[in-house]
Amino acid sequence: MRVIELSQIMAGPTCGMMLADLGADVIKVEKLEGGDDARQYRDPLINGVSAPFLMLNRNKRAIALNLKSPQGKEVLLRMVRDADVITENFRKGTMEKLGLGYETLRKENPGLIYCAVSGYGLTGPYADKGGFDLIAQGFSGLMSITGEPGGPPLRTGNSVADINAGLLAAFGILAAYQHKQKTGEGQVVETSLLEASLQQLYWHAAIYFGTGQSPGATGSSHVLTAPYQAFPTGTEWIIIGGANEKNWVRIAEVLGHPEWCEDPRFTRNTDRMQNRPALVQEMSEILKTRSAEEWLAAFDEAGVPAGPVHSIGEALSHPQTLARGMIVEQEHPQAGPTHTIGMPVKFSATPAQYHRAAPRLGEDTVQILGEFGYSADEIDALIEADVVREANAVAPSYSAT
Repeated sequence: MRVIELSQIMAGPTCGMMLADLGADVIKVEKLEGGDDARQYRDPLINGVSAPFLMLNRNKRAIALNLKSPQGKEVLLRMVRDADVITENFRKGTMEKLGLGYETLRKENPGLIYCAVSGYGLTGPYADKGGFDLIAQGFSGLMSITGEPGGPPLRTGNSVADINAGLLAAFGILAAYQHKQKTGEGQVVETSLLEASLQQLYWHAAIYFGTGQSPGATGSSHVLTAPYQAFPTGTEWIIIGGANEKNWVRIAEVLGHPEWCEDPRFTRNTDRMQNRPALVQEMSEILKTRSAEEWLAAFDEAGVPAGPVHSIGEALSHPQTLARGMIVEQEHPQAGPTHTIGMPVKFSATPAQYHRAAPRLGEDTVQILGEFGYSADEIDALIEADVVREANAVAPSYSAT
């Protein structure tokens, strides 16, 4: 699969990285000045290179191209003729204003899969609005269920709308590619940050549709079952998952209070949900008498799902994370040794491959143009006209600090 990636920052590049890890030839097309806006995220830098950009752009090749020039548009059209997929995450209508909308591109390649990731989708009263992860989290209701009860609206700690939109885009592209393999027909695949956020609301939407009431924030606790949340111990916080009755019985026994299972406040999940403040208080008082390490050992022995509350560093360096191949080390020509998060899906026959770090701006311009039939003289002319640039002709956007 050959993918032309016009998208930038997070949602689209997440999609492109997933496809590239699985073997797609992803060609990242970036503007001449500065490239993908994620290159400008200066905190942190690794030897002058944006760490956020490195995270999401491995396994891709890069060309720096001026799409506002007639010659630049012709370069893209030539690339499209021999591509399977093009991705973009511009505001609706941007590609049409450039003269590069789907209807134009499909004339060059009827089998093209055109994937658009937008703020609100390409239809509906908000289709023309721009959007960001934060806006989508608020609009979708995610911020109303994040945080502690009675607290201010909070975004999730990660960019869940962006990341999930990238995953949904990759999912859609693979389905459309299967259709293309059977019929030769391309199509538009689109998703949005709004839909990527709304998809996170399965349980909460079930409550709303069932009761007509919007559930609010519940801190670390679950909206449907208890006990299922973070608890303090004598040393650190731990997570305890009592998502079914068998686990609840085991939890009560580990805590030394098997009689809780007969207590009308706590007997069934419905009872525990109605009396959750009392349940949490009584469990917390006992849990504070021993260390997190001691409690986790006891819960493990009893077969109760439980775990620590890790920092990011602890999670990324944990033996289980490493054993699952979730940390990838690569060598970047400027940044040096770098680390990224690995493919979260494992395959027995076709495992993900990590063959190159994120590209420098314009790193593969000359090679890519040659592959699409441009002669050396034609490439030199395009460089001279500032239609394209190669890596060694692109000044660094910033220096190491």
